[in-house]
Amino acid sequence: MLLLLTELSDAIPGFNVFRYITFRGGMATVTAMLFVFLFGPSIIKRLRARQGKGQPIREDGPQSHIIAKAGTPTMGGLMILAGLFVSVFLWADLTNPYVQTVIFVTFGFGAIGFYDDYLKVSKQSHKGFSGKVRLAIEFLIAGLACFYIAHSGEDPFATSLTIPFVKDFLLNLGYFFIPFAAFVIVGTGNAVNLTDGLDGLAIVPVMIAMGSFGFIAYLSGNAIFADYLQIHNVAGTGELAIICGAIIGAGLGFLWFNAPPAAIFMGDTGSLGLGGALGTIAVATKHEIVLVIIGGLFVLEALSVIIQVFSYKTTGKRVFRMAPIHHHFEQKGWTEPQVVIRFWIIAFILALIGLTTLKLR
Repeated sequence: MLLLLTELSDAIPGFNVFRYITFRGGMATVTAMLFVFLFGPSIIKRLRARQGKGQPIREDGPQSHIIAKAGTPTMGGLMILAGLFVSVFLWADLTNPYVQTVIFVTFGFGAIGFYDDYLKVSKQSHKGFSGKVRLAIEFLIAGLACFYIAHSGEDPFATSLTIPFVKDFLLNLGYFFIPFAAFVIVGTGNAVNLTDGLDGLAIVPVMIAMGSFGFIAYLSGNAIFADYLQIHNVAGTGELAIICGAIIGAGLGFLWFNAPPAAIFMGDTGSLGLGGALGTIAVATKHEIVLVIIGGLFVLEALSVIIQVFSYKTTGKRVFRMAPIHHHFEQKGWTEPQVVIRFWIIAFILALIGLTTLKLR
């Protein structure tokens, strides 16, 4: 679609606007949002009819969830990913290697999440896909994506790690770049997955992070802006701002239905797919370390689970009342809206801190 529109711009002056990333990014946002708004109710209706009892609620989770959230359908990520793919097909440059890579990872991780959700719903058990097998497939997908990214850029920059607050230093990882970058993508996907435990908790921080990385991608892909800010120019990554815009739009549409009390859950279909996309965009734009700051909320959620498991297995004691950490605060007496909104605020503050690295060099 984009190719047709840009060709028409040679004959019709007004169509020249389709060449601009800013315009297409805005249109991608609106397109994805409208798609989810329009088709969301029918998707929810079909999922509810097919799933019957909906997503099984963990018995070892907060007891209030067993009653309040019972019967809510899952796989809401299908709405988000459908809106994303339609929007990207219409507005992004599909010949761009970075766009291809992000879509590949998003689809692959989303498919893994979909199968996991399917097993949970069909068996009415919170135990889905084998953890080890799931991780192995995720690393395979991420590894292939990182190999493609490494060969899409100039050597040795393509396999180097940039350091925030330092303008000239590059750490060339060589062949180690692929496993490192794959770890970033897989880690982000699963961190977002762990965050998705309360109505609206994961989608807003994802949109905040995507907004930040859409800005970073646009600046990194523009040689003039990159030179002014003294950040590394990664030619072609500006097109990733289109994907970020599409995810924000689809996320806004999904939040309409996921706002408490949720009519549908994102499920692993959405959380893994969106997390994989976020991690891949960070790798492509050479801002893997900045991701730790902007996505600090996801890091905190993942660390709380790791710390809890390690502590219990080694000492028999729990550090948190319940993990992930959002459940810890529920157990301390915070209401669900308090936890969700306060975590949104934290995500927004961390994004602002992360964006300061663009200028503080």
